[in-house]
Amino acid sequence: MSLDDLHLNLRNLTPDDYPQLQALMDRVYDDIGGAWPRPTIDKLIKEFPDGQIVIEDDETIVGVALTALVDYDTFSNPHRYDDLIGKRETILNDPDGDAMYGLDVLIHPDYRGYRLGRRLYEARKELCRSMNLRAILAGGRIPQYHEHAQELSPAEYLDKVARKEIHDPILSFQLANDFQVKRLLRKYLPEDEKSQGYATLLEWNNILFEPAERVLENRPTQVRVGAVQWQMREIDSVEAVLQQVEYFVDALADYQSDFAVFPELFNAPLMGLQDRAAQQDQMAAIRFLAGFTEQFKTELSRMAVSYNINIVAGSMIEVGEDDRLYNVSYLCHRDGEIDRQAKLHITPQERRDWVIEGGDELLVFETDAGRVGIQICYDVEFPELSRLLADQEMDILFVPFWTDTKNGYLRVRHCAQARAIENECYVVLCGSVGNVPSVENMEIQYAQSSVFSPSDFAFPHDAVLSETTPNTEMIMFSDLDLTRLTVVRAEGSVTNLKDRRKDLFDLRWRDWSWKSGGRPPGGNLEES
Repeated sequence: MSLDDLHLNLRNLTPDDYPQLQALMDRVYDDIGGAWPRPTIDKLIKEFPDGQIVIEDDETIVGVALTALVDYDTFSNPHRYDDLIGKRETILNDPDGDAMYGLDVLIHPDYRGYRLGRRLYEARKELCRSMNLRAILAGGRIPQYHEHAQELSPAEYLDKVARKEIHDPILSFQLANDFQVKRLLRKYLPEDEKSQGYATLLEWNNILFEPAERVLENRPTQVRVGAVQWQMREIDSVEAVLQQVEYFVDALADYQSDFAVFPELFNAPLMGLQDRAAQQDQMAAIRFLAGFTEQFKTELSRMAVSYNINIVAGSMIEVGEDDRLYNVSYLCHRDGEIDRQAKLHITPQERRDWVIEGGDELLVFETDAGRVGIQICYDVEFPELSRLLADQEMDILFVPFWTDTKNGYLRVRHCAQARAIENECYVVLCGSVGNVPSVENMEIQYAQSSVFSPSDFAFPHDAVLSETTPNTEMIMFSDLDLTRLTVVRAEGSVTNLKDRRKDLFDLRWRDWSWKSGGRPPGGNLEES
């Protein structure tokens, strides 16, 4: 499957989806009877529409979670699957229930490996919190048990799965998603020969209570950002760099980060795959580096989907359609989309040694965790750019950077912190450390990655939410409350954006559409 064609969307199931649902259930559940009848699904959707969740790829359903409301005291005790079923295969949804019951989670075989099941489980958890329900319950099959039934009792099998001595495709997954085994259920689903009729009673407790709302239609107000203070080091292969990238993405995803952020030109050590003599031609060396960009972009997009995390891919060198070089950051969304933001202001060194060009487009990107902008290193030293992004209601500004000395780093840091205060937004600063003596222009690095906030009572006294140890490879987490931005912009001690004297000055973005066949240069300036 090509990642370029992957466009994932999470939504609620509708009656019109039944033909696709039937085909998927018949394929996945061929050993236990296949799909529910259409009247059963139609009734479940009518009674509990929010609990029926699908993942689609370009309008093709590839994942499904079916859920009912139940009484906790009844179904947290021993029961059978038939206790959920009434006459004519009717699912007994209890509109007054105080718990959710997971009926089915199934993923199309061609889409396994992208962690879509985890995405469905997380959607269920968010729904449970929003409805102030006590827990999610589920009767979990143990389909690998038949392979071990001769030597292991069901209880011994569960113990070995919990210890990861045996992998069970259902139970191992549920344990990895914070479900606890409460007890063993006997004769739960007698026709399930692989599980020999046994199942586990699983429970996920809701320790948070939030106002009820249709969670799937609202972006979160709490966003977790994870940044990688990346160590530049000698490398011997492209695969080694990608392995290190995936290690960090995996770690950040395990902590449920919404974003993983990497520094500017984090893959520059790949130039060391050439010998030192070849690197003397700096133009040839940087074009050599650009040759890896498409591979990295594809792999990072795969990781974003697979680990369910948005990735700000630092920056990489891109060869444009005009055969010129650009320093570009890619935003790999966890739904498979990829956005790009080119560096606009090019440093003297980049211009002199590598002949890199500046881009001519400034964008705010809509994500499932807020509206974000990206400025690569030097760009954050030009306050006009951040203000233009703030005018488009940017919540978070990501600044991947690469500096060699402390004074260079401090220029970027102080300007980034000023942008957070001026524009009442969060700014995430992410840089690299270490050295690669074998690569020209990479002798030293200096960085202390940080997250800055507006400066007001709702935020830390120094407006620094998080920061790393200087010059040490590590990851950094920060939880960002987007609701606080709304409050500070409207009711803060000072309101920088509201109080601008637009009667005296304004800020405009020049329209460069003439470059691609639009109006000629010299026309009016278009206000951003």
